[in-house]
Amino acid sequence: MKLKSRDILALEEMPREDMELILDTASSMKEIIYRPIKKVPTLRGKTVVTLFYEASTRTRTSFELAAKYMSADTVSIATATSSVQKGETLKDTARTLRVMGSDCVIMRHPVSGSCHFLARVLDIPVINGGDGMHEHPTQGLLDMFTMREKKGRLEGLRVAIIGDIYHSRVARSNIWGLKKMGASVVVCGPATLLPPEIEKMGVEATTRVEEAVKDADVVMVLRLQLERQQRGLFPSAREYSRLWGITRERLNLAKPDALLMHPGPMNRGIEIASEVADSPQSTIEDQVTNGVAVRMAILYLLLGGGEEK
Repeated sequence: MKLKSRDILALEEMPREDMELILDTASSMKEIIYRPIKKVPTLRGKTVVTLFYEASTRTRTSFELAAKYMSADTVSIATATSSVQKGETLKDTARTLRVMGSDCVIMRHPVSGSCHFLARVLDIPVINGGDGMHEHPTQGLLDMFTMREKKGRLEGLRVAIIGDIYHSRVARSNIWGLKKMGASVVVCGPATLLPPEIEKMGVEATTRVEEAVKDADVVMVLRLQLERQQRGLFPSAREYSRLWGITRERLNLAKPDALLMHPGPMNRGIEIASEVADSPQSTIEDQVTNGVAVRMAILYLLLGGGEEK
């Protein structure tokens, strides 16, 4: 089977069938990660480029490992030491990469919509590794994969997303994806960190964390994105932790078998207590592993893995 889309840009526009195909394919890809020799020839001869205009550890490394496990070649462009610093436009950078023989570009960029622009410029697949405050579709997919793996389903789950919703592209991707897959979503945070009219996305919204986590199947905690914020959106980190931080007492309000998730990196002691981050309910390390499997599935499906030459 093939994806309907050539690019992975946003879960808002991705058909449910594509999401299901990626999640199903990731299940078989995960087995490769646990082999003594993590190498299959699936994408031999393909070249995957990571073009990151923002810092990243998990996403960039995850994509590079995913490509290498399937024998693709990877090229990592550090914009701080590239021609971007000389004033080269995104359009010219992209075209340069294309004429060098790249087969796929994964980009992270601080401007929302930049990956859609890149996809219009290039005739090769573009994968959104996070664009501004818009979306982070592969994070949403790996989060859904983790939920489905642990719970056996997505349909009917109650998922509470807690934290800096306003600045979070992870929250937006999860909301769009989970709603399409039949889950219900409640978001919670300070009123200043909740997007206006977010209920129009089909979610509940509250400023009371106890109300949000009550009877939840999944509690997803978001990082406070201090680098994107202006001053005055909440009183202090200590105050935020007291009112919205996920502690053992608050997690106990969710269902007894509730999953605890966090996209990382964590601000321990602020949005999440170490006690719960390291608890048996935590899937944080599973999310990292599953990120490689999901990204393997995406590269496989986009670059024609297994097709007859």
